[in-house]
Amino acid sequence: MRFDVVTIFPEVFEPVFRRGVVGRALQRGLLELHAHDLRDSTADRHRQVDDEPFGGGAGMVMKPEPIFAAVEAIRPQNPGPVVLMEPWGEVLTQDLARELSRQPGLIVICGRYEGIDDRVRQELADREISIGDYVLSGGEIPAMVLIDVVARLLPEVLGDEASLGQDAFAGPDGGYPQYTRPAQFRGLRVPDVLLSGDHGAIERWRRDHARTTGRAARDVSPAHRGQSDERH
Repeated sequence: MRFDVVTIFPEVFEPVFRRGVVGRALQRGLLELHAHDLRDSTADRHRQVDDEPFGGGAGMVMKPEPIFAAVEAIRPQNPGPVVLMEPWGEVLTQDLARELSRQPGLIVICGRYEGIDDRVRQELADREISIGDYVLSGGEIPAMVLIDVVARLLPEVLGDEASLGQDAFAGPDGGYPQYTRPAQFRGLRVPDVLLSGDHGAIERWRRDHARTTGRAARDVSPAHRGQSDERH
């Protein structure tokens, strides 16, 4: 699967994905990640990507021309959907990530400033996605979250495929408490059932102690799901 990110800060993606699960997958050629500098798609000598909004208002708005040019240049190499990281978009969930992981690729647009010219949303974007109800400085961090969540669902990306099914939100029971050695630490002891070797009892204990905290957020439908005061 191929990920192409359109951003004014392409340099921030390489160090984040240099290591870990996604980093190893990139090294093994299981996926591709390309961060494109939006300024390279400008046509003026100042490499301007923003301008004042029609109708007035505070801040600047990202211009449509460079974004259209960037996506159109990427399109021959990536036939996947164009994703706009927006605070009012559909909330990223495991089910949505699973759906996106079946695509041949994703082209992800990261906004900044006070927003993106709405013609990008109208004519270019296939999906608008949010990662939650809070304020961030731009779309780069949400794009990283999206890439990480989707990438780890791809075949062979995880070293232990069984761990994918045990992830929180992956199954009906969510995540459960985990323990490792030592069995007793500062007076806190690992539950006896986990030391029993009785796999049936362990599975029952895990189901009984499944954590579902945060699932209610999936059902929240606020008028505005904020991620950025710079309207990514």
